[in-house]
Amino acid sequence: MPLVSLTDVLKDAQAKKYAVPGFNFHLYEDLVAIVEAAQEARSPVILMAAGTCIKHWGPTLAAALVKDLADRVDIPVVAHLDHASSLELIFKSIHAGFTSVMYDGSMLPVEENIANSKIAVKVARAFGVSVEAELGRVAKGEEGESAVEILTDPSDVVMFCEATDVDALAVAVGTVHGMQKQEAKIHLDLVDAVSEVSPVPLVLHGSSGVSDNDLKYIATTGFSKINIGTRLKTVFTEGIREVLQNDPSLNDQLKLLKLAVLRVKETVKEKIELLGSGNRV
Repeated sequence: MPLVSLTDVLKDAQAKKYAVPGFNFHLYEDLVAIVEAAQEARSPVILMAAGTCIKHWGPTLAAALVKDLADRVDIPVVAHLDHASSLELIFKSIHAGFTSVMYDGSMLPVEENIANSKIAVKVARAFGVSVEAELGRVAKGEEGESAVEILTDPSDVVMFCEATDVDALAVAVGTVHGMQKQEAKIHLDLVDAVSEVSPVPLVLHGSSGVSDNDLKYIATTGFSKINIGTRLKTVFTEGIREVLQNDPSLNDQLKLLKLAVLRVKETVKEKIELLGSGNRV
C-alpha cells in the first residue's frame, strides 16, 4: 500500500494504548526482514533512516527502497528520517519521498530548537509530512558521539508543543543510545508525568537498553512510538559471525546476508509483540 505519515499510525496507537515500533535499517536485507516481520505480525511499522544509513544510501535511494517495499505489502508503512539536525537534509528528504522527519535540535539552546522545529513543521505540512522533534537530550548521540543527558522537564512539554506544532515529541527519561545490555535506569515517574501533560504522542529513543518489563509498561502510556536500532545491528552482526563460524568456506555474500538476517526478523517480531502493535491491521 502507499506510504503513510507518522500521524496516520500514531493516532490509533495513542487511542488504544500501544506503541508502534520504529526500526532503524542500514542495508536492503535488514529492511526487507523488518517489513516481512511486520507484515506477518500484522503490525504498522516505521522504517527509520538515520545518519549512517543516509550517508550510505542518500535520501533519494533510501526513500525509494522503503516505498518499493511498502508497495508490496498491505500494512501501514512510514518512511521516517531519523535524527536530522540539518534543515537542508530534512528538505531534501521530504522532496525524496519521506513521509515523516525528525528534526533533532537537542544539542541547541531551546529557543533555537523551537525556531528550527517551526521551520521544519511549516515546510513539512505543505507536503503532508509529519514532524517529530526532541525536547531534552538522550545521553549519547545516535552515532555514538558524547552527549550529556538532559532529562525532559514536564512543565516545558506543553510550551514546546504549542510553540512548534510538532506531530510527535521525543523526550529524555533515562535511556541511552547504543546500549548493548538492557540496563538503562528509566525514570518511570517521569514517563508518567510527561505522558499526563503531552498534547502529542511521545517517542522513546534508545530503547535497546530498556528492560522488557519497562518497555511493555511504557508502551501503554503516552509513548506511541518506540525506536529500536542498536538491538537490530547487534543481532545482525551476531548472525553473520554465527553463519561464518558454521560454514567458514562460505563465499556467497548474498547467502551470508540472507541467513544472518533471519535473526533480525525474529527480533522484530519479538519487539512487535512486546509493544502491542501486532494484529492491529
